[in-house]
Amino acid sequence: MTADRRYAQAMRPLRYSINVTLDGCCDHRAIPADEALHRYTAEILARADALLFGRVTYEMMEAAWRQPAGTGAMPEVTDPFVRFIDAAKKYVVSSTLERVDWNAELVRGDLKEAVQRLKQQPGKGLYVGGMKLPLALAELGLIDEYEFVVHPMLAGHGPTLFAGLSKYVDLKLVGRQELASGAVALRYAPRR
Repeated sequence: MTADRRYAQAMRPLRYSINVTLDGCCDHRAIPADEALHRYTAEILARADALLFGRVTYEMMEAAWRQPAGTGAMPEVTDPFVRFIDAAKKYVVSSTLERVDWNAELVRGDLKEAVQRLKQQPGKGLYVGGMKLPLALAELGLIDEYEFVVHPMLAGHGPTLFAGLSKYVDLKLVGRQELASGAVALRYAPRR
């Protein structure tokens, strides 16, 4: 085994996960989050010890989920997800935010170098969501696993994934799971 290969295996993986309709829409308002999706999301997030967000996704997640679990403010089924996301270390890539809290740290400077440093830290893995930041990470070849939770619905509008990607990314299927709702979680790794 080469030194580069050992080094790559020692790094904590960066995984991208997003919900998408059959016609490619990934607008979170178009996809209803049911009990099965909340349970599944809590399970996959357990594979990570930190989250990587762009400014828009960070602000959206904070507005939606920065509430103590078990307060009755949200359905009980969301409790595991709320507990995880509230406690998780968050890294926020932004050149416009002056500060962050909610167990978060700003990531500045060269994106490739900054994310490579995060991947080199010990841990189970990093998860990234959203659209703009994952596009930049895909361009840089930094995403180790792509997960698309495909929902059995047609939205008839966008936004769509990876619009403007400048290069082809060849993927191989590494996992598949059907949810009770009929959604299918498809996990892919880049062919390197």
